[in-house]
Amino acid sequence: MAHISVAETTQPPLASGSNSDPEQEREEQAQQTSNEENEEGSDDHQEIAEGMDPDGFSGPKTVKPLTPEALAAFKAAQDRAGVIYISRIPPGMRPTKVRHLMSAYGEIGRVYLQQEDPKRAYLRRKYTSTKKPHYTEGWVEFKDKKVARSVAEMLNAQTIGGKKGTRWRDDIWTMKYLPKFKWNMLTEQVAHEAALHTAKLRVELSQSRAEQQDYLKNVELARVLNKRAEKKREKGEELQLKERPRKRAAEDSTEQRKKTKIGEKSDDMNKVLGSIF
Repeated sequence: MAHISVAETTQPPLASGSNSDPEQEREEQAQQTSNEENEEGSDDHQEIAEGMDPDGFSGPKTVKPLTPEALAAFKAAQDRAGVIYISRIPPGMRPTKVRHLMSAYGEIGRVYLQQEDPKRAYLRRKYTSTKKPHYTEGWVEFKDKKVARSVAEMLNAQTIGGKKGTRWRDDIWTMKYLPKFKWNMLTEQVAHEAALHTAKLRVELSQSRAEQQDYLKNVELARVLNKRAEKKREKGEELQLKERPRKRAAEDSTEQRKKTKIGEKSDDMNKVLGSIF
């Protein structure tokens, strides 16, 4: 009989630890990507000072640690930069649009537009159909102060222009170059105004809280007095209220005593001087 040999198929052995699930790898990659995005997002808005509106800012928002050489270069760039102040922003114009229009005349650093007063914005949204934020004034930083000065002199009191039918074609620029003004001065000013606004709100809240407490005390006192008056009327008597001593009289008497003491000291001094001379 003929012997028939059957070739056995052999599989290579699996390496230990290579049984990785593709779905698990994708999940790990997605988690790593989200962590990197969170780390990048944590650095956002560090360039924006406290009190600044992030929606009104246009420019680099991430801050990276600088080496001494990079810090010296940054300071030199800040010395070369110039800032333009725009006293009126056309309605509906956003920071990105201002940056786009100004970039046609030179290299732009940062742009910041100040939103309108919150009360005015509330009334505008309530009684008009425009719901988008409006900006009242702005600052544009040019990398070259000479360019900033020439742009301000050239565009001030001139129409914005553009293609026929564009929204801001007939609006007028009102701008001025700010000599010796740097961007850090703007951030300090905005932060100072925000701190003043916060302090003012805190004072107003404390005053309203004190007024509320006084009102509640007066209401409680009136309720107690009404109950006493009702009990007196039931007994056939009348409620007599005692007048409290005024604090002003005590203050007046204190001031009078101080004046008397000052007068006595001056008389004694005159006597001493008279005996000497």
